[in-house]
Amino acid sequence: MKLCSIRQRLIGVGLLALIFASDGLSSASGQTVAWQSPSSTPERFATPASHNDSPKSLPNDQGQFWQDYDLRSYTHQVDASARPEQAVVDWILRETGTEAWFSEPLGLLSASRDGLRVYHTPAMQAVVKDIVDRFVRTGTESHVFGVRLVTLANPDWRTKAYNKLRPVTVQTPGVEAWLVTKEDAAVLVGDLKKRTDFRQYNSPNLMIYNGQSHDIERIRPVAYIRSTSNYLANSASAHPDMGSVEEGFRLRLSPLLSLNGNTVDAVVKIETTQVEKLTPVWVSSPTAANSRDMAQIQVPQTSSWKLHERFRWPADHLLLISCGMVATPGPERRGLLTNPVFANQAPRAEALLMIDAKGKTNSTLSKSDTQTRTGGLNYRDRY
Repeated sequence: MKLCSIRQRLIGVGLLALIFASDGLSSASGQTVAWQSPSSTPERFATPASHNDSPKSLPNDQGQFWQDYDLRSYTHQVDASARPEQAVVDWILRETGTEAWFSEPLGLLSASRDGLRVYHTPAMQAVVKDIVDRFVRTGTESHVFGVRLVTLANPDWRTKAYNKLRPVTVQTPGVEAWLVTKEDAAVLVGDLKKRTDFRQYNSPNLMIYNGQSHDIERIRPVAYIRSTSNYLANSASAHPDMGSVEEGFRLRLSPLLSLNGNTVDAVVKIETTQVEKLTPVWVSSPTAANSRDMAQIQVPQTSSWKLHERFRWPADHLLLISCGMVATPGPERRGLLTNPVFANQAPRAEALLMIDAKGKTNSTLSKSDTQTRTGGLNYRDRY
């Protein structure tokens, strides 16, 4: 009987302890003290117990505030499937850097087809406003940009044109860039077209909405024998397992005019891959007819080069970029289609990219090109 009584008392004490732990403990002075679990985590970053514990307002220790920007005058003029608001976000991130939105002070950026919502400091809001104005206040018409990607087997074109080139700083090793006046650029293009090693890889005029991106690509698959396999147990010969490598180039241009239209910002990205040769290798491929049979597979040898730069230049000049003596971006090498194993060594050439801002689509295309065909050039009107 005594053991049962002691056991009941211990259970009662335990229940009281649980009640005090959940509802609070009474101090010696009669005041209730709330129980807190020990934790080294700062209160600011403590995990909330429920959604009701979320902060009532966003931190604004550096003066952050909300600002809404109307994008409808721009986005509603572009194809609905293109998500034109993404171009606004991309240019904001290029101008501010991505770290500004993922570190202190707290910042938020959200875009829809109708508008842009930004929460950040006054200085950052000023940068965002400048970018947004360049989209919505420079007009909703598309602009014409002359873009030429050409190659020359010999870089000696510089001999005649070098004194007309104004150097531009470039970050990519081996790449050079210059500014050329529209008049000198027209003469330069005319001289280059007369050369036998001149190759052009795209149409020279692109119609692009201000701030949007445009892709140019010429890609073709180069087939090769990747491996061999015997699909049937009694197969008399090996069956080739084919693979392919994409050869050619991809060019992406993202131009953005300044508010007054006098300056062009552009992000240029080029990726080129060339199949230099397909090296043959003999491997064992036993068949039902011959256990020592051999088959030939191929190992592709490729070369590639990339350019990813942002440029800013006066709109009344042409930007000329030299990528150096690189693998040719064009996929029309002689012999590669018929027998790539025995094709000649892949060629090298100097790749030149020319970018020319020609103005709004309506004003540019409405001008007659009769003078251009007859030789009476009016450079100011044409460019």
